[in-house]
Amino acid sequence: MAASTVVLLALGQLIGASVERHFIDLDHDLAEGKFTTSASLLASLQAPADLDRLDALFGSMLVGHDSLALKVEDRDGRIWFSSDAARAAPPATEAAGASSAAAAPHAHGAGEPHSRSHSHGDASALPVQWTHGGRTFRGLSRELVSGLPDQRAFRVTIGVDTEHHDHYMQSFRHTLWTFLAIAVLATGLLGWVAARSGLAPLRRLGREAEAVDASRLDRRLTSRDLPVEVAELARTLNDMLARLEDSFRRLNELSSDLAHELRTPLSNLMTQTQVGLSRARSGDDYREVLARNAEELERLARMISDMLFLAKSEHGLAQPARDAVDLQALARQVLSFYDALAAEGGLALEVQGAAVVDGDRSLLVRALANLVSNAIRHAMPGSSVQVGIQAAPAGTALMTVPMAAAVRLSVCNRGDTVPPEVLARMFDRFFRGDSSRRHDTDGAGLGLAIVRSIAAAHGGSAGASSAGGLTCVYIDLPDELRTSPGANPSTAPIAGRSASSPAD
Repeated sequence: MAASTVVLLALGQLIGASVERHFIDLDHDLAEGKFTTSASLLASLQAPADLDRLDALFGSMLVGHDSLALKVEDRDGRIWFSSDAARAAPPATEAAGASSAAAAPHAHGAGEPHSRSHSHGDASALPVQWTHGGRTFRGLSRELVSGLPDQRAFRVTIGVDTEHHDHYMQSFRHTLWTFLAIAVLATGLLGWVAARSGLAPLRRLGREAEAVDASRLDRRLTSRDLPVEVAELARTLNDMLARLEDSFRRLNELSSDLAHELRTPLSNLMTQTQVGLSRARSGDDYREVLARNAEELERLARMISDMLFLAKSEHGLAQPARDAVDLQALARQVLSFYDALAAEGGLALEVQGAAVVDGDRSLLVRALANLVSNAIRHAMPGSSVQVGIQAAPAGTALMTVPMAAAVRLSVCNRGDTVPPEVLARMFDRFFRGDSSRRHDTDGAGLGLAIVRSIAAAHGGSAGASSAGGLTCVYIDLPDELRTSPGANPSTAPIAGRSASSPAD
């Protein structure tokens, strides 16, 4: 509304100024025409006796021109002819000083009209202005040379009554301001209607969004019948609600799983402590109770540490180092931790392939240790656990580096085929596919979740496959592939399992 008002005001001023200049041009042209006639009349004077008919000659010029004022005077100030309205015109001496368009007497011959020296639209082209009887006259004053033998010069002042112009301009301004006021009000009203109509979809989205809360995150905003721009906003908000719903769902699941997982070791601690305090015992008995409590506390500490690591990974706070890591040497180091455990089940540990990648060695050790630990736990007795290092298959979808070369680090074991529904969830927190091992104290069900987080921190991904009794869990790491050609399978040397193993 304000912008329209400014534009209309500027347009009104422009039109008003243009009309005013047009009227000035008309008056100027009329005055110039009369100067031409005046020059012809003065040129017709051939003898001093002709001056007697000067009054009649110039009087005939005003016939039918009531809006004109005319005065003729000589340089001495004697007035030879003057209409009533022209008597108030400036005298010859003042007009001569005011008029920049006055011509020198010798510049024109007798009977030659004075040349125009004005610029249309310039107010200074009509320098003579006076008021008579409440009427305003504006015009020109110019010296013209007569045809008398002495080439006497006369100053002719011609003025045009501006009353009809003033009446028109007054009516024009009244119409203009009335139209402007109506246009401003109409613009404001139409602008309000347009804005309200245009924002109606947003108000509807706002009302729908008010109905969404933590208990109703499954609700979505309606995106049909919306303008393209607002529909895009609705889709973006729906995507945000989907992410929030997924986050709340995972948070609820985590809370439930965490409460369940913490209840078992806490219950064991309370039971063992209460039994130990139920009666007097020997020092060895108390030491045995404290040892069992220490195991449960260690399990709690490990679970809390793993949860903290997962929380940091999901929020991008676990930034891995970028060093050259020899995956074959790293695999041999990890397998050395599990030789004794593998020997108990008659398992063989092997490393196949080699590659060097850029990554965080400690995190990759932790991820591989978790995979090897799970593989040993589920491997068929007398079989082997193989750590494979090779180029990832074509079309591997990495998380943050699409189309990059990738190295696949996999751990495979022979055993029961994993059902597809278990494969789909095996990287979830606290998930154990084998319900009979639900309360197994070896782990808290966070091992594969940690593996996935470590892969994601490196810009890669994790996955699993199982068919024909062969189960492989792998991580794909984006990097320039530097696999050693012709690498032969090898069995890692055994150094005994360390108590500080990073396996879950």
